[in-house]
Amino acid sequence: MSLRRRKALAPIAAVLLFSVAQIGVQVSFAQPAAGVPPVPTQQFIARLTTRNNVAINVNGNGAATGSSILTGATIETGPDQSATVNLGPLGVLDIAPNTKLVLTYDEQGNVKVMLLQGCAVLATKKKSEGEIATQQGSAGKTDRKKGGILDVCFPPGASGPVVNQGAAVASGAGAGVGAPAGAAAASAGGIFGIGVPATIAILAGAGAAGLTPIFFQTNPSGAI
Repeated sequence: MSLRRRKALAPIAAVLLFSVAQIGVQVSFAQPAAGVPPVPTQQFIARLTTRNNVAINVNGNGAATGSSILTGATIETGPDQSATVNLGPLGVLDIAPNTKLVLTYDEQGNVKVMLLQGCAVLATKKKSEGEIATQQGSAGKTDRKKGGILDVCFPPGASGPVVNQGAAVASGAGAGVGAPAGAAAASAGGIFGIGVPATIAILAGAGAAGLTPIFFQTNPSGAI
């Protein structure tokens, strides 16, 4: 190759080398820095509603309507207190008076209630799996594909929990602010996942006893 041709190609080679170097720098900036963990997906926060906006005990502190309920929270209601935890895309948890439980949930659609004493109704939506357990083990689970409802009571001193007999509804579970549990039951083929005839029988029994299921009650506080 002649000297003149070499001199002519030299600037072109320099430009190409500079362009390749710039591309390499841009790629390196696009990659995450070594040792820096990826930013986690923000977890949704469950919300509490209490009957008449009366504060209940959450992790040892008073909490009323509008309070955030983080996963792993210990929730306790007194004799005249009841509450509802809105779990957003996962479902809803209704808590009766004189109840103590631990609530855990995650972004994968898993909800678990460790019922230490008292009564609770857990309604989960499709693509979510709910479970209520006691110290004796699991009392029941909902179907991830269909959703469903669990009604469980575990009074102090009881030999075992009462499951899907309407006992938690009859005990006044929930804040009385609407019918999320009833709406979920309609899509699940009946309240508690036991079918429409049995559901009607349970509601009829509650009516005969002078009790109004929580999801048919009006909101006494006017809270939304």
